[in-house]
Order: sequence, then C-alpha cells, then structure tokens
Amino acid sequence: MCTSPCVCIFSTCNCVVLSQHKVLMGMPYGSIPRKTVPRAEEEKAMDFSVLWDFEGYIKYSALFYGYYNNQRTIGWLRYRLPMAYFMVGVSVFSYSLMIIIRSMAGNTQGSTNDGESDNFTFSFKMFTSWDYLIGNSETADNKYASITISFKESIVDEQESNKEENVHLTRFLRVLANFLIICCLCGSGYLIYFVVKRSQEFSKMQNVSWYERNEVEIVMSLLGMFCPPLFETIAALENYHPRIGLKWQLGRIFALFLGNLYTFLLALMDDVHLKLSNEETIKNITHWTLFHYYNSSGWNESVPRPPLRPADVPRGSCWETAVGIEFMRLIVSDMLVTCITILLGDFLRACFVRFMNYCWCWDLEAGFPSYAEFDISGNVLGLIFNQGMIWMGSFYAPGLVGINVLRLLTSMYFQCWAVMSSNVPHERVFKASRSNNFYMGLLLLVLFLSLLPVAYTVMSLPPSFDCGPFSGKNRMYDVIQETVENDFPTFLGKIFAFLANPGLIIPAILLMFLAIYYLNSVSKSLSRANAQLRKKIQALREVEKSHKSFKGRATARDSEDTAKGNSKNATQLTKEGKFYFMMITFTRSRGKV
Repeated sequence: MCTSPCVCIFSTCNCVVLSQHKVLMGMPYGSIPRKTVPRAEEEKAMDFSVLWDFEGYIKYSALFYGYYNNQRTIGWLRYRLPMAYFMVGVSVFSYSLMIIIRSMAGNTQGSTNDGESDNFTFSFKMFTSWDYLIGNSETADNKYASITISFKESIVDEQESNKEENVHLTRFLRVLANFLIICCLCGSGYLIYFVVKRSQEFSKMQNVSWYERNEVEIVMSLLGMFCPPLFETIAALENYHPRIGLKWQLGRIFALFLGNLYTFLLALMDDVHLKLSNEETIKNITHWTLFHYYNSSGWNESVPRPPLRPADVPRGSCWETAVGIEFMRLIVSDMLVTCITILLGDFLRACFVRFMNYCWCWDLEAGFPSYAEFDISGNVLGLIFNQGMIWMGSFYAPGLVGINVLRLLTSMYFQCWAVMSSNVPHERVFKASRSNNFYMGLLLLVLFLSLLPVAYTVMSLPPSFDCGPFSGKNRMYDVIQETVENDFPTFLGKIFAFLANPGLIIPAILLMFLAIYYLNSVSKSLSRANAQLRKKIQALREVEKSHKSFKGRATARDSEDTAKGNSKNATQLTKEGKFYFMMITFTRSRGKV
C-alpha cells in the first residue's frame, strides 16, 4: 500500500505516463536501433559538449524525427503513429493559416483608417479624442498618453509633408543606398553558403573544435546582429518619411533573414542529397548484418541465436534528424546572441552613460552614445522569423516547439528587464503603418515560405530507411494511401482517389483563383465607390460652407443698407425739425411785434 497521498499520486502519474508512452510511442528506448545510441558513440554520449551540440542521447530521444517508429498501429488502441505524425504536421500549417487569415480579416473590419480625413486633424484630435465615460485614474492616464502620442504622430506627418528637398540629389542617394544594401545582401548569402559547405568538410573530420562545429550558427547570428544597424546607417542617406523608411528597413531585414535562411537550406539540401546517395550502401550493410543474424541458427530453444544488440546494428545517416538538429542549433544560438546583444549593447551602454555622465566632457545622455532605443519593429520582425524557423523545423524535430516556448519565456522576461533598466522610447514618434495588417502580412508570407521546403521534402525526397515514422516508404505522403487502403471501406478509397485526380484538382484551383479575383475586383470597386462618396460629401460640405458664407455676406450687406437708410431718414427728419422750429420761432417773434 501507498504510505501517503503524494506517493499514490506520483505512482499513478508514473503508471499513466508509462502506459501512454507504451501505447502511443511504441517500443521503449534501447529496444530497437533507431532508439539506441550506437556503440561507437556510447562512451561520449553524456558529455556536456556532445549534449550541447544535440548529439549523444539527445539525438536518439523523442525530440527528433528519427526516434519514432514506423509501425503502422501501436498497442491495444491501434494508434496510427505514422499517420498521426503526418496529419499533425499538415494541421500545424493549416491551423496557422486559418488563424492568420482570420486575424487579418478582423483587423480589416475593425479598421477605421478609410474614413479618416486630412482636414482639421488637430481640431478633431483636440475636441473628440477624450472618452468622457472614463472613471478610473489609471485608464485616464493611459488615454492621456495615447492622445499625446497621436498628436506627436500627426506633428511628424505634418512636418514631413511640408519638407522641401533636392529631387536629383535625393534620387542619387537612394540609388546609392540600394546598391550598397544589395551588395551586403549578396555578400551575406555567399558567406553563409561558403560556411555551410565548409561545415560539411568539418563533419568528415574526427577532431573538430567547438567553433568549427557551430560556425554556421555563429555566422548567421552575427549577420543578423550587425547587418540591421548597417542597413539603418545606410538608410539615413535616403531621407524618407519615417513610416516609409521603417517599411524599407523592415523589408531589407526581411530580405536578409530570408536570403540567409534559404541559402542555409539550399546548402543543407546539398548535404541531404549527399547523405541519400551514401544511404544505399549503408542500407545494404544493415540488411546483410540482420540477414546473417536471423539465419545463423535455427528457430528453436536448444540453439539460441548469437547476441546482437541494437547498438551494434549499422545505421544510416537519418537526414531528417540532421536537419532537425540544425534548426535546434539555430534557435539556441539565436537566443544566446540575443542575450549577449542586450547585455553588451544595452545594459553596459546604459551603465556607462549613467555613471560616467557626471565626469565627462559632454552630456552623454543627450549626445553620443546616449541610451539605446527599444526597437519595437525589429523585435517583432525577429519573432516573425523565429516562428518561421519553428514552422520549418518542427516537422523534423517535434521537440523544437517546447524548446521555443522556453526560449520565448526567458526572452520575454529578459527583454522586459532590459526595457525597464536600459532602454528609452524613440525620440521621434510616428505611426508605423496606416494598416493593422502590415506585420500579419509579413507573418503570412513567412508561413508560405516556410511551407515550401517542408512540402518539397515530403513530396520529392525519399525518407531514411531506418529511422522515423515513414521509413520503408518511397515518399512520406505514401502513408495517406496506406491508411486509406487498410483502414477505410473500398468506396471511400474510390472517393479519395477520385478527389485526388489532377483532372479535378486543377479546375478546382482555377475556380478558386477566379473567385479570389472576382472578390478582389468587387472589393476594389467598393473602395473606389467609397472614395467617390467621400469626395462628394466633402464637395457638399464645401458648397454648404460657401453658401453659408455668401448668405452671411448678403445679410451683412442688407443690414448695412438698412442702417444707412435709417441714418439718412434720421438726418432728413433732423433737418425738417430744425426748419419747423425756426418757422415757429419766427412766427412767435412777429406776433410779439
């Protein structure tokens, strides 16, 4: 019996976890070769340097693709692990697409920018921004800060719209800036391709240093750290509006990250093809080893088979796990570089400015180097690309999602501390975008670009023969056909085969594109009609204003004419009165005489 409720709960949870692992995950660790560390790696499998590189016991754990078994049904629940693995990968992209589209639609419906007018901007903000239903002092302070920021944004827009510039000089500087940035992008792409190619040479060596093992991740992280400030320095030549300059800056950083990532993937695909070409030889060696093992003695109790442990079976390269390890290293190196950047670039800089300002020749807080500004847009873009790497890498490393959650939690608290202690807001406050869907559009584009490499590997590359849930199949998507043939009735299989016919899929895709084109045309026509109605309303307002002003001038003119007529009548009456008074006086004087 259990001596305490805690022990009972712990034992129950342990039994549940073990039973679920046996029912859902199949055979335990060490039972088959794909779940066992090879004999040559056992000696150093628990070294910190090996585990830090996601090798050793971590490589053959449930964090990566190669751990999972290709058994079609597992346990008494007949859990279909290969099909579940494939459907979860598809569902992640489908659910993410649905959430992004829904968020963009909600932002579009809730946006009021189309109804805004450029007339009387400051008057409208002054007299209509306050919410008179606020009854909380904290809410009032937040509303006051929001109104202040909106005024600053409008002031910057007004200043930029009235700024005069030399057109020819501006064009020359912008062309020069774009040329320099294109050179930086091409150089970074070539550097990453060169480093990845050199890492393939290092992988063939026995004694490799820590830097040589992690050179690719270090170079990519350093490029992501130093290139954006370089782009910002070059962008100062262009003299754009802050909002337009921010979009150009984000677009260039987007191109940098995307180019680096796709260059890394292309070089990685070369390594994958090399491993696939060598896999056939290893496959023959493995099959012959197992053939001699199972045919060396009879299947009876008196003559036992010679011992052959899973650790002694020759292994393939398992390129899926290798790809997952590379994404794991990218995430970890990105987290470390972010922390180092905050400590060196923000915290130490803030300490120097704060404590050396009293004994320096100039004001360090107001001049150089001053406190670091918190880059909101850059951090949001970093989150978007981090999510893109998770979308790509989670298919090959299911444990990448958990690692990323820990990374986001630590990064959130670390950056919150940095913001409160070392950063200041931007000196020029401006509205980053007139639309609420700018960053969501970037996230949608990253989702699409993240789907392409995964779809290519699923549809075109053969899976490894001795690791992962799709081993033994020609392509990964063959698991769908296998499930339909074995687990569904015959008529459903015919229906799926009919729906998968290219003669039906291509017209459906064309119909979808036509529907999208039609709805887009309707949306544009409604937007134009809305703009025309807004212009008509503005014209009517101007006509009413002119009519009222004309009417006011006519009324004033009539009142002036009336006043002049009254004054003339009064003058005439005065003259007549004087004449009558003189006549009466003259008559009285004659009567007395």
